[in-house]
Amino acid sequence: MQQAIKLAAGHHTHPNPRVGAVVVSDDGQVLGEGAHEGVGHDHAEVVALRAAGETARGATLYVTLEPCAHHGHTPPCTDAILAAGIANVVVAVKDPDERVSGSGIYLLKQAGVDVEVDVEAEAALKLDRAYFHHQETGKPFVTLKLAMTLDGSIAALDGNSKWITSEESRADVHRLRSRMDAVVVGAGTLRSDDPLLDVRHGESLAYQPRPVVIAGTKELPPWAKIWERAPLVISCREIDIPNGDVVVVAGDRELPYPETAAQALADHGLLDVLLEGGAGIAGAWLRAGAINRVILYLAGRMGGGVGLQPIGGQFATMADSREVTITDVQTIGPDLRIEFQ
Repeated sequence: MQQAIKLAAGHHTHPNPRVGAVVVSDDGQVLGEGAHEGVGHDHAEVVALRAAGETARGATLYVTLEPCAHHGHTPPCTDAILAAGIANVVVAVKDPDERVSGSGIYLLKQAGVDVEVDVEAEAALKLDRAYFHHQETGKPFVTLKLAMTLDGSIAALDGNSKWITSEESRADVHRLRSRMDAVVVGAGTLRSDDPLLDVRHGESLAYQPRPVVIAGTKELPPWAKIWERAPLVISCREIDIPNGDVVVVAGDRELPYPETAAQALADHGLLDVLLEGGAGIAGAWLRAGAINRVILYLAGRMGGGVGLQPIGGQFATMADSREVTITDVQTIGPDLRIEFQ
């Protein structure tokens, strides 16, 4: 199962789930393995069974997610498993998709296949937390990325933030981006930083997340580099852009509501989302409860005075604060990487 999880980890399949599968003989020999590579591609079970061929008969199939029993872009995996003569199926976790939701396991058992469930379930859930979160809530899993000095500034008062964090931390951000479906910024960040929101070094250079801009009332700069990448622009009014797509959602007089913007991302199949700023967007999405995880890069650097703050809005009273759970702390070069929920 650990090998199946490893096979699935490197693929960008959303809105479909990441799935890996391994066919194993009675004596523990790997006969075939595979992973789902995205919408329209064969499911992991079919890839692994094809690799195993006739040797799959009587073998055990390990799969990270319950096999599907319905016709979608591809035929049901349960049909392929039965046709291959698999004797045992080991499933990491049930599929919460209402089209599956236990039916795949039921059909296999009815056909006489021995099925074991909840093997390495926690690791399988972590493998694709965005998919499971979306199935449960209908919303994307949103990670807020922050980088600031030890005394709490994301930039100097003149707006300069290059570079607060180390080269090692910036490389880690690119690794983080490479695992995301989308990278989101507000229009203020677009104007001040002119970012590409791409992956420029590190792993998975072949995959680039979708750039997304949350538009306000001011005109978006026509000279911005982002237009080279055909971004998705989320706005609460109709606007013209040089390249890309515009989706209009409900909002206040200035910005789309965080809830409606997040829903638009999910509706476009963008389930694993990295929010990179600015402070106004970060504050609004935090207060709306639209952030599921925060990754904070705390630089080995002091500003030595009042600079720009990471979160917009006011911290007026302790009642405005909330406790968080720190889930991971790492040292990256001279910096700290702190993950919390």
